[in-house]
Amino acid sequence: MTTQTGKPAATLNHDEILRYSRHLILPEVGMDGQLKLKRAKVLCVGAGGLGSPVVLYLAAAGVGTLGIVDFDIVDITNLQRQIIHRTNDVGHSKLDSAAETLAAINPNIDVRKFETRLTSANALEIIRDFDIVVDGTDNFATRYLINDACVLLGKPNVYGSIFRFEGQASVFATENGPCYRCLYPEPPPAGVVPSCAEGGVLGILPGLVGVIQATETIKLILSSGEPLVGRLLMIDALSMRFRELKVRKNSECPVCGDHPTLTELIDYEQFCGMRDSEKPATASIGDMTPEELKQRLDAGDDLFVLDVREPNEYQICNLGGHLIPLNDLPKRVGELDSSREIVVHCKMGGRSAKAVDFLKQAGFARVHNLAGGINAWAERIDPSMPRY
Repeated sequence: MTTQTGKPAATLNHDEILRYSRHLILPEVGMDGQLKLKRAKVLCVGAGGLGSPVVLYLAAAGVGTLGIVDFDIVDITNLQRQIIHRTNDVGHSKLDSAAETLAAINPNIDVRKFETRLTSANALEIIRDFDIVVDGTDNFATRYLINDACVLLGKPNVYGSIFRFEGQASVFATENGPCYRCLYPEPPPAGVVPSCAEGGVLGILPGLVGVIQATETIKLILSSGEPLVGRLLMIDALSMRFRELKVRKNSECPVCGDHPTLTELIDYEQFCGMRDSEKPATASIGDMTPEELKQRLDAGDDLFVLDVREPNEYQICNLGGHLIPLNDLPKRVGELDSSREIVVHCKMGGRSAKAVDFLKQAGFARVHNLAGGINAWAERIDPSMPRY
């Protein structure tokens, strides 16, 4: 599960002195600080949008041991923001792609690869050997898992998150600071916050947030400056405004409070209600598969196809259905005939599932969600249609 490319020594050789010379002439870093960086062990969970700039800059800065946890392969849709990967890496392991890029940037570092999903069963074992953990994940279950494991092991958790044009960053689980649960005691209801695949993200945004995470990591290693402990940095890239909120340690927090009740890792997918909500490509009861829809349309059945995506998505590809964006549906529901059979779709099935629930509550008896959305239609029915 783990591979190593070399072990950092306790001193800097002549090549390293030249490589890090711009650090060495900074009084706040100097030789002692650069040796701290070389001896440091940082684990980054995720080699995607946030993880890419994090590990690139930490490697360039000379952090001696970089661990990376990821189990995914490079997809062409990653390349808009995951700058550690290249076009010729598509279809290959993200870990292998990242390690190759890091070795080209700095051959003096030790890259440890964990090609696995971080779970309650392996998190403590993986994290235990590192000094700092950087959260580069994109789902709530893993965020809570990382937080709780870091608190239990006494490891700082450098947090970042992104969505569309907005980002957040902070440092959790330090000795006297708050943890992620102090800020968010409970996860949002399943499906309320769309994934980047559904909601989109400005490709530059993870670079901006990831660089902040890398900066905070280096400050923690050097014990320099004022880290984002007890502070949540909120970023609006459209207006390029930064706001800061104070985050106080909650004495009643179940994991880092005065009398913790959570003393071991739990089932975080169950805690976040992920198991059913994060499987949009699988048909649920009442859903219609792309194959069934194609068969019904070819047979001339009287089906009303409702598209609840945004107009810009409709321009990319469409099934010719009636477009009512999900957020507009409550005020435009009068455009629909409750006596007709309706098939609702979006990109992947998440938004359309919400639309189906709304319509059923509004009295529409014959309404179906297209399982997997228009992406599943393009993959399984019409390969000539672009996927996004």
